[in-house]
Amino acid sequence: MASQINFEELQRYGNLELLAKQVVEGFITGLHKSPFHGFSVEFSEHRLYNPGESIKHIDWKLMARSDKTFVKRYEDETNLRCHLVIDGSSSMFFPEEGLNKIKFSVYSAAAIMHLLRKQRDAFGFTLVSNGIKEYVEPKSTQAHQQLIYNKFDALLNQPPFNEPTDLAPALHQLADTIQKRSLIVIFSDFFESPEKLEQLFPALQHLKFNKHEIILFHVVDKSKEIDFDFSNRPYRFVDIETGDELKVIPNEVKENYRKNIQDFKIKLHTVCTQYGIDLNEAEVGDNFNQVLMPFFVKRGKLK
Repeated sequence: MASQINFEELQRYGNLELLAKQVVEGFITGLHKSPFHGFSVEFSEHRLYNPGESIKHIDWKLMARSDKTFVKRYEDETNLRCHLVIDGSSSMFFPEEGLNKIKFSVYSAAAIMHLLRKQRDAFGFTLVSNGIKEYVEPKSTQAHQQLIYNKFDALLNQPPFNEPTDLAPALHQLADTIQKRSLIVIFSDFFESPEKLEQLFPALQHLKFNKHEIILFHVVDKSKEIDFDFSNRPYRFVDIETGDELKVIPNEVKENYRKNIQDFKIKLHTVCTQYGIDLNEAEVGDNFNQVLMPFFVKRGKLK
């Protein structure tokens, strides 16, 4: 299903709540005629029904078999706890013009949060780079939603300077912080040094060991960062995370660069497959389908 979302139009929005509403409602129009409902929370046990309480959770089949009234108890009252994790390092603010990686991630996270709010699911927000910069625990209230929108706005309006990526310590800390099983959605370009990248994989395994479900969105500018599509003339490339500079002619390094990028993507894909992590490519030049569709599928929306 082709998206009708116009990124240039989205960027004119000053209100993330309106943006999220347009994205979600525009996406699901005609997709499913019945309302979306949150999936059932995990069943724990039965208990006797107390007169006067809601009959919503009565187990009618068990009542028919036993002639006694039982209600189902669940592990938690919230359908879902979702942690939206955004990489706020300097590389996420590329490209400088138009829809960059951080805007794409924030818009997508806002849309997911809008859907969760409609379903009364709990959602939180974690901003990471070289550690955890912001942590907002999951709740499901309207005031909580507005709090996170305000943090999104602050992130978009104050690009960091020379803010490096070091996700592993932040994810280990997050794994130690989150006590209840959750869905963790991570937006990042995963652009780190080879040494730090190797440390990322045990951090993801730490989250999985704690029985969290993980969705990764690998957010990239495909033209420049994957295909290395530059004119064949001298360039001065500046690392926006460290300030380091390199003067090169693109055609002289293009083949080796693209090989290294493909090797990195293969390694990331292999590790995610091994750990049972949902990995999704999210290219800023495309539409929101590759962000919303995997999330909806994960939530069991499409029957």
